[in-house]
Amino acid sequence: MDLNVEDHLGAVDRSVSYLDRDGQPASAVTLARSYETTVEDLWDAVTSSERIPRWFAPISGDLKLGGRYQLEGNAGGTITACEPPSQFAITWEFAGDTSWVDVHVAADGDGRARLTLTHTARLSPYWDQYGPGAAGVGWEQGFLGLALHLSQPNEPKMDEAAFAASPNGKAFVTGSSEGWGQAAIASGTEPDAANAAVAQTTAFYTGGSAQPA
Repeated sequence: MDLNVEDHLGAVDRSVSYLDRDGQPASAVTLARSYETTVEDLWDAVTSSERIPRWFAPISGDLKLGGRYQLEGNAGGTITACEPPSQFAITWEFAGDTSWVDVHVAADGDGRARLTLTHTARLSPYWDQYGPGAAGVGWEQGFLGLALHLSQPNEPKMDEAAFAASPNGKAFVTGSSEGWGQAAIASGTEPDAANAAVAQTTAFYTGGSAQPA
């Protein structure tokens, strides 16, 4: 796929924070990106069962407040908040664990809309090993798919396997993982620990290590 990797990497704002969730220590990764579209179109792209598979993954379920959803081959959960066209929240239930995702859509100047996503999870040994990139890189790939869908809505979804194996795909994953390492350091993580997590996450996403949580 012919795309400017640096432009897409530079379009994402990344941050990491620490908090308590239900009385337990947790971490949150937040990423945000501005798109050349309207709030209404961006909201539709991230909430429509017809459009989500065109940039992310096939989805089934009852996509309304209190309903259950299931992403094919990925997480499922409950829709815990929904305020069209600005905000929704879901539980993210995968591999026996539950974390939480909050999504916000807002106007971002003339003809643009901004998507902000925060994924919060309890701290675990997986966080120590992989750091924020475990979730951050995956979501950033989704943000890339969304950008391609919004710019070329009638084109088929990119071949994820082919992209991942391509030089552009590997450069994108590597750059994203390094970006999350920088965000971790900015949040107070020791550089050596952050860089070790970057190496683990990059190796996983490029085919070289055990799966991060």
